[in-house]
This record gives sequence, C-alpha cells and structure tokens, in this order.
Amino acid sequence: MRKVNIGTVQMSCVADKAANLAKAVEQIRVAASKGAQLICLQEIFSTLYFCDVEDYDNFKLAEPIPGPSTDVLAALAGELGVVIVASLFEKRTQGIYHNTTAVIDADGSYLGKYRKMHIPDDPGYYEKFYFTPGDLGYRVFKTKFATIGVLICWDQWYPEAARITALMGAEILFYPTAIGWANSQDDPTNTEQYNAWQTIQRSHAVANGIPVVAVNRVGEEAEMAFWGGSFISNPFGSLLYKASHDAEETVVTEVDLGQSDYYRTHWPFLRDRRVDSYAPVTKRFIDE
Repeated sequence: MRKVNIGTVQMSCVADKAANLAKAVEQIRVAASKGAQLICLQEIFSTLYFCDVEDYDNFKLAEPIPGPSTDVLAALAGELGVVIVASLFEKRTQGIYHNTTAVIDADGSYLGKYRKMHIPDDPGYYEKFYFTPGDLGYRVFKTKFATIGVLICWDQWYPEAARITALMGAEILFYPTAIGWANSQDDPTNTEQYNAWQTIQRSHAVANGIPVVAVNRVGEEAEMAFWGGSFISNPFGSLLYKASHDAEETVVTEVDLGQSDYYRTHWPFLRDRRVDSYAPVTKRFIDE
C-alpha cells in the first residue's frame, strides 16, 4: 500500500503578480503543515486569467521557466520537502509564449515542464492569441513520492492525452485549470457545465486506473465567476475530495496509489485494448 498526501490550493487572484505568488507560497506552507507531499496550484496561478481579452500588454506578464517564480518555489520545495506543480505563463523567446506547468521535486530540483497541447479559442478564453501549442509532447515526472503526469485545463477534454500520459507510466494525473461561468448564464447551464467538466476527468481516472487531481481557481474576474470545485478522484472515479464553488481552500487528501493495481486487475481495460485497431484516431474526421 503506497499512500501519498496531495495538497490542492484553490485560490483567487489579483492583478499584482507578487501578491499572488506570496499567497501561493503561504498556502503551500499551509498544505505542507497539514502533511502534504505533492502540492498542485491552479492554472496560471500568479496572474488574473488575462485570456478573457486580446491585449498585447498582457504578454508582459510572462516569464522564463525556469525563472523568477520557479526559483522561489524551488527554494520553498527544498525547505519543506514537498513536490510543487506550478502553472505559469512562459516566455520562451521574443514572440513565442506557452501555457506551461513546471514540476519541482522535494529537494528543490527542477524536474522539467509540460507545455499545454490543446489551446482553446472561445468567448472569454482567447488563448490562441497568447499561447503557442506545446511542442514537448506528453510527459511524466519521476518525483520523490510518485511518478506524475501533468496536463492543463483544455487538455482535460481529450481522452487521448490522458491515455498517452498514463501509458508513459504516470501514477497520478494532475490538471491545473482555470474555468468558470459567464455571469450571464443561468443556474441549470452552470450545473451542466460543471458536471461535464468533472465527469470527463473522472472518466480518465476510470479508463486508466489512476487517480486524477483537478485544481481550479475561484473568484470573480471581469465577466467570469471561476467555479472552483477542485477535486480528487480515485482510480475508479469516486470522489475523495471536492471543493466549494466560491471559497479559497487548501486541503490535503490521502490517496492510496496501491488501488491502481486492484482496479486495473479487476477491470482490465489496459489489457483488453485493441492497439492494432486504433490507427484511425489520428485522422481529423473519418469521412472516407
């Protein structure tokens, strides 16, 4: 039985990057004090969700990775002996920016980064204006406590991404995310959207037999109410933790990684995959 304590930091953000980083550091300390070993922050935790508009000034919010924020978090991880999963706006070079998550091990070492592969472009989520699609592929990171996979927000809707990351040996899937309700929507629409978001990610846990950790932001920003609702699912889709929709929460949840062997043995989806028949999935649409 391998058990790990996962800390989830669901927080609101302000326009001041330094204030957001300071809050994240404070909450990482809170999570560590509660016994957390792996701590995940929400998508682009150090800024407001600026993709609600197309504004060239917002490129000034980006930073290199590794860089100033990861330096702070690396020192903190080494001090506390925790793994930190930190999503940031990456400036790769002039004119090339990514939505990127850095992974820092419990000794403070930088293990690498994952660049968001699926980039949305919808009202209120104009991410294609800012982010170049990821070019590092899907990745896993061998941390002190577990081998983890990281995907980011819009990646959540794609079972292919979860499957590939699981097949690479991820024992846990982490999804930093930033998603909310337009203030003009009614309650039934809000409920349906949240349920779809949670359901698709729990299905990744079931299909791959590994826990899923989704960490969302909360609070009002422009015309959006970020819906929080961060959660952790066990390998068969059962919720181990679910956050509120309107409050900041730093919670530590014990997750038994040994359950993956049980569920994968009793429900052997990986065993029964017909890998010889899946070539058509690489087509955009099968119309011939």
